[in-house]
Amino acid sequence: MTYLFTSESVSEGHPDKISDQISDAILDHFLANDPDAKVAVETLVTTGQIILSGEINSNTWINIQKIARDVLKKIGYTKNEYRFHADSCGIISSIQEQSLDLLKGIQKLNKDEQGAGDQGIIFGYAVKESENYMPLSLEISHSLLKELSCIRNEGKEMTYLRPDSKSQVTLEYSDNKEPIHIHTIVISTQHDEFDTKEKMHKKIIQDIRNVLIPRVKENILSKKIKKLFTDNTKYYINSTGKFVTGGPHGDTGLTGRKIIVDTYGGRGAHGGGAFSGKDPSKMDRSGAYAARHIAKNLVAAGISDEILIQISYAAGISEPISIFVKTYGRSNINNEDIVLNIKKIFDLRPYAIEKRLKLRQPMYEETSVYGHMGKNPRKVWKYFSDIKGNKIKRKVDLFTWEKVNYLYEIKNVFNLK
Repeated sequence: MTYLFTSESVSEGHPDKISDQISDAILDHFLANDPDAKVAVETLVTTGQIILSGEINSNTWINIQKIARDVLKKIGYTKNEYRFHADSCGIISSIQEQSLDLLKGIQKLNKDEQGAGDQGIIFGYAVKESENYMPLSLEISHSLLKELSCIRNEGKEMTYLRPDSKSQVTLEYSDNKEPIHIHTIVISTQHDEFDTKEKMHKKIIQDIRNVLIPRVKENILSKKIKKLFTDNTKYYINSTGKFVTGGPHGDTGLTGRKIIVDTYGGRGAHGGGAFSGKDPSKMDRSGAYAARHIAKNLVAAGISDEILIQISYAAGISEPISIFVKTYGRSNINNEDIVLNIKKIFDLRPYAIEKRLKLRQPMYEETSVYGHMGKNPRKVWKYFSDIKGNKIKRKVDLFTWEKVNYLYEIKNVFNLK
């Protein structure tokens, strides 16, 4: 019997994602100036206002207000009619020093024995459904909004677009868990005022179908995935009719409120901890990246067509408390054997994860929109500034947890050819 599954995405102009981007941009500037900084920054955005809070322990300081305003400019909040402007919004900062009790639990004389920054459970997931081993419903949801953002920034077509938007994709699956059809596409995009509501809605529907969808399909390399777009696909575009009031003026945004968008679109599982604004001593973040790295490499090596990994940690303790594996009946290898071999191949102590995935780099702003998982690993030059305004240039290795670089070790330990 066939079934339906849905995932959603939100754009860089969505209030929650604005908060995530500001939090991660602040984190990156601290790490660029002080790689050992301990950072946990939360951001709230609302009409004409940004509120920053959290805990930081570092030997440096940065111009937090400038960083926040630069993020807003990059997103496109530069028009007064949005009621939230990069140059004029108020910024309140209430950031304090990190708890010394917690800091003592994390830091050890032997860095290899560094403790976890907090207790928590984290999950990693991978599925042989798309080229990057991500759920296809989430991949298409992200693709729709990334292309819509490109159209907005190009400024040649759909010139009425504003920064805030959301998408949702429902796939129909066969009995053997293969996607066979895009059942429904939902898109809500903020826009300028039109002469009439009827004219506006008709124009946006036409442009989504005739401009956006063809561009998205053109960027999809797989013919198999392109064929999922059919004449039977249902579309719900700005289904409430009008979407002029959006962004932080329309809805308050908070760091960490889009954790399912950030991970696997509702597939697998989630431990509940957000990522953005946290340095890698927080296992919510680094542990989730490590678990994704393991899951992706196991699926790529042929251990299972689908795999979920759970890892749990206790604050101040270096070794994980437990490791759990689920293969959904899509592996010929016993789950307990997979767990034992994971322990042989991957060191899951916090400092080992930091070193293996190079997590002390200022690499996080790029993760804060369109998902932390599934993106292509690459090296880029990034530019930062210190409190005096001096420029800092760093070469950064992005999305290291997406590298398929443990196939030899996995096949060797599992005795695979």
